[in-house]
Amino acid sequence: MKRGKNYKQAASKLEQGKTYTLGDAVKLLRQMPRAKFDETLEAAVRLGVDPKKADQMVRGTTVLPHGTGKTIKVLVLTKGEKAKEAQDAGADMVGAEDYVEKIQGGWADVDVIIATPDMMGQVGKLGKILGPKKLMPNPKSGTVTMDIAKAIKAVKAGKIEYRVDKTGNVQAGLGKVSFSDEALVENAKTFFSAIMKAKPSTAKGTYLRSATLCTTMSPGIKLDINEITALGK
Repeated sequence: MKRGKNYKQAASKLEQGKTYTLGDAVKLLRQMPRAKFDETLEAAVRLGVDPKKADQMVRGTTVLPHGTGKTIKVLVLTKGEKAKEAQDAGADMVGAEDYVEKIQGGWADVDVIIATPDMMGQVGKLGKILGPKKLMPNPKSGTVTMDIAKAIKAVKAGKIEYRVDKTGNVQAGLGKVSFSDEALVENAKTFFSAIMKAKPSTAKGTYLRSATLCTTMSPGIKLDINEITALGK
């Protein structure tokens, strides 16, 4: 793969075979050549689980203390009094059958969809559309709920969802490179702590195989496994 000038300059700052603490990794990444946009700090974790087994699925949510740096557009699918609650709580869009029809027609200009349980009969029909886009409301992620105000507040505050893929990897965005070192480290600790605490009781052998941090355009920096593991205690 052909790499750009900035990538090569960034890669030259890494020591071959070295693993870094979260603090050192974040500091180094913010010193690397920047793209012309505010890059995202991204985490990648390789886990020793078998995602094909239901009892080894690693999935959950956590709220980053300093947010994601993104403006999140929230759609709430609900009716009646809950529609007003959603509007008062800061939802960007609120509706029911009208938005179900828009989504069926190809519309998807939204980051998170929250639904009340009474809407799931209709929302369930959108599984093949919303599933691949990671927009399908789900009770496990807190996006199917009667407590609409709480769900909206959490999403706007920096709630992220993580889920292991079929190869045993988990990826997440942890904020913008323009954040301070301290904010990015705290966000990273929150994410890695959630991953470690989500270890399935049925998982055998080494749970955390590897962990890296990178920005949108930078090479990955390998992290100190012992530091990450300790975050789960």
